Amino acid sequence: MKQEIKTDRAPQAIGPYSQAILTGDFIFISGQVPIDPKTGEMIVGSIKDQTKQVLENVKAVLEAAGSSLDQVVKTTVFLQDMNDFAQMNEVYASYFNPPYPARSTIQVARLPREAKIEIEAIALAGGKKGGNR
Repeated sequence: MKQEIKTDRAPQAIGPYSQAILTGDFIFISGQVPIDPKTGEMIVGSIKDQTKQVLENVKAVLEAAGSSLDQVVKTTVFLQDMNDFAQMNEVYASYFNPPYPARSTIQVARLPREAKIEIEAIALAGGKKGGNR
């Protein structure tokens, strides 16, 4: 059985997908790009600005599911430019507590709406603890 997770505190799906799906003990969060859910506009700042918005979007979806960043077990980070890795990693580290989630980071040719970053995540359902921010 699967349940759709939906919140207006994160960008709305722009295609035939859900913001997240809760099934069993896990929440599968769709890739989030740096769109401000209040305006629907892309954050056009630095990789740090974009990473912060992406993680705020992930956090909002998790909270809508009754979970938190502390419950994330795996992320996949898609970067348009691997040269942005260190700056992305600095912001990323401020959102998670040890033990950190498992992670893959991949450079891609292009992301939706010309974003510099996209992050998808898998988290444990429930057990809300808060997170760093």
